[in-house]
Amino acid sequence: MSWLLTAADLPDLARGATLLGTGGGGDPYIGSKLVERVLGDGAITILDPEELADDLFVIPTAQMGAPTVMIEKIPAGTEPTLALRALEAHLGRTADATMPIECGGINSMIPLVVAAETGLPVVDADGMGRAFPELSMETFAVYGVHGSPLALAGERGETVIIDTGDDDRQMEWLARAITIRLGGVGHIAEYAMTGADVRRTAVPRTISMALALGRAIREAREQHRSPFEAIADTLSRTLYSHLRELTVGKVVDVERRTTEGFAKGRAVIAPLEGEGTFEILFQNENLIARRDGEVVAIVPDLICVVDHETAEPITTEGLRYGQRVRVLGISTPDMMRTEGALAAFGPSAFGLAEPFLPVERLGS
Repeated sequence: MSWLLTAADLPDLARGATLLGTGGGGDPYIGSKLVERVLGDGAITILDPEELADDLFVIPTAQMGAPTVMIEKIPAGTEPTLALRALEAHLGRTADATMPIECGGINSMIPLVVAAETGLPVVDADGMGRAFPELSMETFAVYGVHGSPLALAGERGETVIIDTGDDDRQMEWLARAITIRLGGVGHIAEYAMTGADVRRTAVPRTISMALALGRAIREAREQHRSPFEAIADTLSRTLYSHLRELTVGKVVDVERRTTEGFAKGRAVIAPLEGEGTFEILFQNENLIARRDGEVVAIVPDLICVVDHETAEPITTEGLRYGQRVRVLGISTPDMMRTEGALAAFGPSAFGLAEPFLPVERLGS
């Protein structure tokens, strides 16, 4: 069933999307402010994927680049709609709706910016079910929809069309190079598809889930209840049904570098009780968590760092020495754990030697 999203929903949506973004997806505050500026007192129609007409034409929109750059290089706000229009012109067809390519931080907000500017509805689904660093790491691609042609727009009105046929990794490589030349941030329209394609390839209802998670955390804090129990209860009714607390501790070291268009690094957390070490490796998003050298969660399952009292999600670029945090492991939907999905965005896709094992097994 379709529903209306207003500016009042944006803080909760940003909070929940940041949690699902596993540390990546870009700054949620910047994203919500971009939407708020354009939306005003209006509303955006959110479409349920199960109710889409088979021939509805959907063009997802997003921002790409290193999250560390996005903090200093704030978008003008016009780029994603420019990318959409460029792709429409190239295809000779007008979009009936837009959609996120991932759920996380700013990239849950970019399609809302486009919707507020154009009046298009937004489909309640995405192609990652979390955030991943590369454009080829999509359930869309795993299940048969390819990203090309892609339109990329810069802040000065530049537009580029990239068409690599069914080679999504080559599309990512070329788009990343252009994004670097644009200063590290670009806006894209890609993975154009039909409503029937959306139902077959997308992770469903991630916008409404992000909104529910953000609202649950806020309401639990207002009512002096545990926000962590609220997260677990909300997730239990979704495709992300398993949550495990991996550690509670203090951030004692963060190594972070921006290279090849990504923010790469590691964070070390010292447990608040007992001894030992806990380490997270990230590439824009958190990829693997180890306790005393043993894997306790690994991509594509979600590794989420949050404030140890308020459960406010912390992005990889927001990690700082001295923060008291909890690290949560959350299971991904079954469609993200198939052989094809793991080949696209499992451990080996990031050069990790460890095999994928579900967080519900690793944590036991």
